[in-house]
Amino acid sequence: MNIPKKMIGATLPGNSYVELREFEVPSPGHGEVLIRTKASTICGSDIRCIYREHTGKGPEGYQDGMIAGHEPCGQIVATGPGCRRFSEGDRVIVYHISGCGVCPDCRRGYMISCTSPWRRAYGWQRHGGMASYILAEEKDLVPLPDELSYADGAQVACGFGTVYEAIEKVGVSGNDAVLVTGLGPVGLACLMLCKALGAQKLIGSDVSAERMQLAVKLGLVDAVVPSGADAETQIRQLTGGQGVERAFDCSAADAGRQLAIRATRKWGRIAFVGEGGTCSFNPSPDIIHDQKSIFGSWVTSIWKMEELVERLVRWNIHPADLITHRFPLEQAGEAYALMASGHCGKVAVCFDEELDVQSHL
Repeated sequence: MNIPKKMIGATLPGNSYVELREFEVPSPGHGEVLIRTKASTICGSDIRCIYREHTGKGPEGYQDGMIAGHEPCGQIVATGPGCRRFSEGDRVIVYHISGCGVCPDCRRGYMISCTSPWRRAYGWQRHGGMASYILAEEKDLVPLPDELSYADGAQVACGFGTVYEAIEKVGVSGNDAVLVTGLGPVGLACLMLCKALGAQKLIGSDVSAERMQLAVKLGLVDAVVPSGADAETQIRQLTGGQGVERAFDCSAADAGRQLAIRATRKWGRIAFVGEGGTCSFNPSPDIIHDQKSIFGSWVTSIWKMEELVERLVRWNIHPADLITHRFPLEQAGEAYALMASGHCGKVAVCFDEELDVQSHL
């Protein structure tokens, strides 16, 4: 393949602005690969911490001038020396945090929890996927099966992996009624996976009628309940007065988290997935007396991400079904603005054949 020397990449200088700049196409060093980006989806954390203003600290500290995008997927076009598993032509997903590799968290596969100075996240502290090419370390890659598109794989890198981890923590089966509060792309991904796992009643809740309608249109819910004072009552009516066995908050809103807690039945389990915000609840009546458990869940491990990819094929699930809008890189500004508005499902910046795919929504 003829690899150019220059490329255009999208950076996020803050103030709800996207800047397109020219960058050199990097060459892979030892243990590195150069990937031709095929799809790079936009995450809510990009909007919250980078696009609007640089408020992130620590793991969410964006370094000015870095190419954005921590949900990339593509095909390897060059490898550096020392690569052991992947080679030119392989289709791959990039796990979006490159950890030190030797701390206890990295050795468990949870590079998201690495606190080493060597930790660098794609699209945050190192160049990400909003460009034609991305340089990645081989250890950060997950193979993309032929049954999945690049747009499918891009969402595995963060959104689907994140909710899969939460689902694994609380457990979901055909015995369960499930509530998901917050029906953005992460909440929709949660519903899609819970449905695949056999959950018998799926309930979604949001302040946005548009997002609830999208969940219905996708066939991911049995019922939607608008967020409000009587939301808990409605959910209990839908579950024989008992409440749900499992609840996932993907809203990061105090009201959404309270609803997830209070609409869960005795001995139930709740996972907090949405980042930011606060939560106010009464420990004794809300948690202790009903023997409920709350789990915090942050992204996933690379080995669970690889497991998820295998199961997506087995379940015949396509994360790209949640994409409502695709843009070329030249229109990245429009893509980020739409994602920030909330009037959409998942938004993707696509290259080559992935740009030509039409959404069925």
